[in-house]
Amino acid sequence: MLTVHHLGVSQSERIVWLCEELGIPYELKRYDRDAVTRMAPADYKALHPMGIAPVITDGDLVLGESAAIMDYILARYGDGRLAVGKDAPNFADYLFWYHFANGTMLPSGMNAMILSLLGVEKASQIGQALMSRADRSHAIVEERLGKVPYFAGDAFTAADIIMVFGLTTMRAFAPRDLAPYPNILAYLQRIGARPAYRRAMAKGDPDMPPLLT
Repeated sequence: MLTVHHLGVSQSERIVWLCEELGIPYELKRYDRDAVTRMAPADYKALHPMGIAPVITDGDLVLGESAAIMDYILARYGDGRLAVGKDAPNFADYLFWYHFANGTMLPSGMNAMILSLLGVEKASQIGQALMSRADRSHAIVEERLGKVPYFAGDAFTAADIIMVFGLTTMRAFAPRDLAPYPNILAYLQRIGARPAYRRAMAKGDPDMPPLLT
């Protein structure tokens, strides 16, 4: 049985959502963050040598890393759904945004969180250098979503599932006002209307309204 080990308010929401979109059977195990440190509890850290979310188990398999988990589930259980084939005209677009999520978007958001933890002023030279990358990330996303309804093009794909965390739940750790980004806000309303997304968020983080505005 495929088991999704979901750490509250974390990237593992992507995996819950993917399973809901595919409509595949899975077991969901929820883990709450430590009330003081806000870190993963000991039993979650024990699942995988990295000790971070997300993690799945499938029989004897223990697998971490969002993109690796999504690729595994899509290949093993997806039957071609939510992925874009190599012969499709938007294959490169799908690949770019699928990898932009963790390669650029998420690290850019982490910069703001680290600045805050270290007490570095965003107006400082270091702060400006780090924040400029986050600003560029949001600018390119805003431009893309002004041209197409979803990241890979006209259809919703796994690229959307992996991208949305950086635009929503990541803001619980690194706040950002999305008012200057009307295309992103319109996109998030489309995402919020998806039944599978609503189910996933309700199951994974029932006490946290999705950050869609």
